[in-house]
Amino acid sequence: MEKIKVVAADDHPVVLMGVREILDRDSRFELVGEARSSSELVELYDRLKPDVVITDYNMPGDSRYGDGMKLVEYLLRHYPETKVLILTMLKNAPLISSLYGLGVSGVLHKTRDLNEILVALGTILRKRVYRGTVSPVPPMAVTSSLNDNDMGVAKLSAREYEVLRHFVVGGLSVNDIARVLNRSVKTVSAQKMSTMRKLEVTNDQALLTFCLERNIFQ
Repeated sequence: MEKIKVVAADDHPVVLMGVREILDRDSRFELVGEARSSSELVELYDRLKPDVVITDYNMPGDSRYGDGMKLVEYLLRHYPETKVLILTMLKNAPLISSLYGLGVSGVLHKTRDLNEILVALGTILRKRVYRGTVSPVPPMAVTSSLNDNDMGVAKLSAREYEVLRHFVVGGLSVNDIARVLNRSVKTVSAQKMSTMRKLEVTNDQALLTFCLERNIFQ
């Protein structure tokens, strides 16, 4: 039986090492390449043509490929025959729902046992989508587990969440975010303002403080 070729991408070497060790235990899979950036991932794909890509959601990118939703959209649009499995530290339900809506084959949370990767890959081999421990939950379940201050986070759309992530983690301006995400400045500005309304903050400093105090992107 021909092995399933896998490429893994993550900017943390320890995560790549963990993925490698897990895949080495299962003779069905062969890790044919490792990448530490979006550009490296695309380069490896073009050269190796893997069956499955396991990639971090937040990863250093560039103006062409980016990371997050932009990278996922690129992979699924240009390599529709490849199955994409997402690794992430994020638990934002609308974001995860959007990833499944785009067509990813599974979403795994990094705090879980990495052995779950084999479970997810087994599901993918059966031509099914893996909806495991990070599957989106119903809105009522999301909001009932949050206090009043945090409910706004669960209401953010995937694209608003992307704008917020680049503002907080990358320290980018609206113009820079628009360039990275390939959106108009007007669109990004509107998404940022919508985010601020939902989080009930009135200025950039309050928005940054809100996110840092709650470790939203940790």
